[in-house]
Amino acid sequence: MNMQTTANRRLMQFAAVSALALCGVSAWAQTYPVRPVRIVVPFPAGGGADFMARAMGQKLGEALGQTFVIDNRAGAAGVIGTDLVAKAAADGYTLLLGTTGTHATNPAVLPNLPYDSLKDFAAISIFSNSPFVLCVHPSLPVRNVRELISFAKKHPNELTYGSSGIGSSTHLGFELFALSAAIRIRHIPYKGLPLAMIDLIAGNTSLVFDAIPSAMPHIKSRRVRALAVGSAQRSPSLPELPTVAESGLPGYEMGSWYGLFAPAATPKEIVQRLSVETVKASMAADVRTRFAGVGTDALGLSAEDSGALLLREIERWSKVARQAQVRAE
Repeated sequence: MNMQTTANRRLMQFAAVSALALCGVSAWAQTYPVRPVRIVVPFPAGGGADFMARAMGQKLGEALGQTFVIDNRAGAAGVIGTDLVAKAAADGYTLLLGTTGTHATNPAVLPNLPYDSLKDFAAISIFSNSPFVLCVHPSLPVRNVRELISFAKKHPNELTYGSSGIGSSTHLGFELFALSAAIRIRHIPYKGLPLAMIDLIAGNTSLVFDAIPSAMPHIKSRRVRALAVGSAQRSPSLPELPTVAESGLPGYEMGSWYGLFAPAATPKEIVQRLSVETVKASMAADVRTRFAGVGTDALGLSAEDSGALLLREIERWSKVARQAQVRAE
């Protein structure tokens, strides 16, 4: 089941799930929180993770009657802030805004990761997914994914792709693309996708997977050509653009999901209450509109479904990292 299908199911069922879950929450847990809650964002202010944390923090604060404070602890590809929460008091007052990178691709490529994304955290809710769009330089004589694959097979190792760094989700996403298509393309790591996009526009690299909002101005100005989106279904932001999956690589998905996590020993009643409220918040009309404005789809996964998705994601990206022999320093 892909992420979008799951989201649709959650949209229809979250009210019933909320009611049932709250019945099992103890009176003690229903008094939570009695003081401000901190959401640690392991990335700089102003980015996608920061936006998601602030959107959800505001809604959770309204629902639970307490302030949710955003604490940006950037560094080491998200490792610093994530490890901080892994070792924080398990009382429900320190949460993490986790991502595909912190919880799925980092474990796949970092051999000495100081935290275990499965054992050290309790999943609250993976509540949104931001698909990436595959962009090429306009000089490349391809108009769709099938033509790109054909061109790459005729010109092995001539095409280059830019990523946000060795072992990043965009790096592994391209490696999965290359493995699935049986092509050989060369990797050029950058210190962030904005730099990779600048070099794509300049013609110094051939391909980039970028977030839809940041890529959109360059697509509209025709400085880059969009070939496909990495989501399981077409994006409302680019409805005319096919998915990579429907363009010849069935099952392919590439994007970045966002979720809330708590330290592993956090009481289950608190995790469940936060999960119910996060699902409700992510499915609220105003939040879905805010998400759509930045090219993001609401998911609203329960704690249980989030844990299952995380396990699948770790297995998926670990397999790609092994096959492509990707290891980050």
